[in-house]
Amino acid sequence: MCSGIPISLASFGYMTLEGKVAMVTGASSGIGASTVRKLRQAGVRVAGGARRVDRIEADVALALDVTDEASAAAFVEQGIAELGGLDILFNNAGLALGRYPFSESTEEDERRVLHTNLDGVMRVTRLCLPHIRDAGHILFMGSIAGRQAYENGASYIAAKFGLRGFVYALREDLLGRPIRVTTVDAGLVETEFSVVRFGDDVDKAKAVYEGVDPITPDEVADCIMFALTRPLHVNVDEIVIKALQQSSGARIVRRTDRRSAS
Repeated sequence: MCSGIPISLASFGYMTLEGKVAMVTGASSGIGASTVRKLRQAGVRVAGGARRVDRIEADVALALDVTDEASAAAFVEQGIAELGGLDILFNNAGLALGRYPFSESTEEDERRVLHTNLDGVMRVTRLCLPHIRDAGHILFMGSIAGRQAYENGASYIAAKFGLRGFVYALREDLLGRPIRVTTVDAGLVETEFSVVRFGDDVDKAKAVYEGVDPITPDEVADCIMFALTRPLHVNVDEIVIKALQQSSGARIVRRTDRRSAS
């Protein structure tokens, strides 16, 4: 053993993040906020973007609406100008609206879900790509909804399946360049996601996680940090993370709280 002797990741071929620059969308809460915190702890300077700028705890906090070209362009331009260059992009911004059969869907919901989860991600990636340096990394927050469909979530599922297709195509386009691409597909993660999905109905949002030990934002962020720190020649294409009590978006085994019956 080498007790007391500091061992660097670099000595084993792993990527060190000290001094790198990252941009994170959806940085004001949940997985985005956790990832920003862990990146900064690893010595990364971070520009975080979100609608709620006051809640972003990054080196540079910027307003961002990924569905708007001008907003996304300003985010990228200002973030790079203030931090100098770009090494890591984490496309995290996303949302779902409602749980209803598609026959009850509205054009407004469809537009917002698709524009945020799919073309918003494509937009930010397109704007960032010319600035990403060699040995850079582009990460995407996917979902198990993009791997297997479940009932009453057609728009969100379509958007996440589309995201998977885009990431696969991007990986092909970047083949041969020293830029890695990773998607993290998560199941039940307890964040504000369900609060937004159910229109700020906190009781409905809480019911999603009842009787289950859900994944935490920090646990998803750990997966992101794992992918980032692998040796440069290793590309972690996909990580799928779910609660132990969940096998798919539709199948969840919930505990019965015996105390409530006593």
